[in-house]
Amino acid sequence: MKELIEEHAKRLKLSWIREHYHEVKATSHEEFLLKLFEKEVQQREERKLNLLIKQSSLPDISGRQFDWDGIHMNGDLSKEDVLEGRYITRKENLILYGGVGVGKTLLASLSGWNAIHREQRKVRFYTAAQLVNQLLDANEKGTLGKLYKQIENLDLLILDELGYVPLHKQGAELLFQVFNLCYEKRSVIVTTNLQFGQWNHVFGDPILTEAFIDRLIHYSHLIVFNRESFRHKESLLNR
Repeated sequence: MKELIEEHAKRLKLSWIREHYHEVKATSHEEFLLKLFEKEVQQREERKLNLLIKQSSLPDISGRQFDWDGIHMNGDLSKEDVLEGRYITRKENLILYGGVGVGKTLLASLSGWNAIHREQRKVRFYTAAQLVNQLLDANEKGTLGKLYKQIENLDLLILDELGYVPLHKQGAELLFQVFNLCYEKRSVIVTTNLQFGQWNHVFGDPILTEAFIDRLIHYSHLIVFNRESFRHKESLLNR
């Protein structure tokens, strides 16, 4: 009997039930079945959540608190919109602009973590250099379509540190295609330390730069970090 139960549970892909059904205590058949299904669903949800977290490549921000002091947003966007992912539902973008070390990556990551935990959304975090390198490598290996498909399956793409390193011409063109894939279909968060007028130094082509900015700012909210670098402040305090 035990072997048959485990075999049927295996065929039905009920992994928790197969391993733990004998541990469940209940006073009726209905209660027993309910507890079995509840535990199976709970384990599947936990597995799905862990997989989404692993695939996201988000930085570990455990225990870190975000300070909203010096953060300026337009009137159409609230803290709750950012933290609860309402902009994702509306397929809008966030542009986080400010100097180095002011918390742009932390806020982008916090929004990404919340999107996974609250709504089990598909999120992927890249630095701009990482994504461009992956695009160039995939293009060389003939697997670019597969990488684009992974991006198309996302709810939120986070592109960190855009503007820190000038892009290779082909890399800039491939990155533009990523934004074409995302346009009006999924949300993007971009963190940058450059004003739009300086982005030509990154892409190296005025026409491509204009097209890139046009795709990005449509349906976008600008969040400005008008404050001092936390790392610089901590360094001065340690001294």
